[in-house]
Amino acid sequence: MDINVVLIIVAKLIVSFLLGAFIGFDRERHGRDAGTRTYAAVCIGATLFTAIANHLVRDVAAVSRVIANIVTGVGFLGAGIIYRNSSAGTSHGLTTAATVWCTAAVGVAVGLNMFIIATVGAVALYFLLSLHHQHWYVKWKQKMLHKHGESN
Repeated sequence: MDINVVLIIVAKLIVSFLLGAFIGFDRERHGRDAGTRTYAAVCIGATLFTAIANHLVRDVAAVSRVIANIVTGVGFLGAGIIYRNSSAGTSHGLTTAATVWCTAAVGVAVGLNMFIIATVGAVALYFLLSLHHQHWYVKWKQKMLHKHGESN
């Protein structure tokens, strides 16, 4: 393998690490189980699989199959994150599973040289994960819950 190709893939892994860690930062800061390490690992893994496949085969169909398997694999990981508390009638882990899945998409975008798309995706995910700490969002959500509760 040419050293230039190796350095390009290494650079992609660094970008992927930074974006994944950025996405997981808010969760880490607030003591969630899935945090910086989880999100960075998912992003790096998706980038690595995509970049290697893209380099080795240069076949769009083959790379598409690799990406499809990343989606399936991370979906399986997400299924393990979600659990239902039957006695309380609540579900937990949905946001974590969804954002881990989306973080894999950020990693795929990095692996395919879509750096701007990956960065915007990472910023959007961070924003979504940090919403419940925003006063205006909490206030709006309480208003919606109150309004919904009155209509029943």
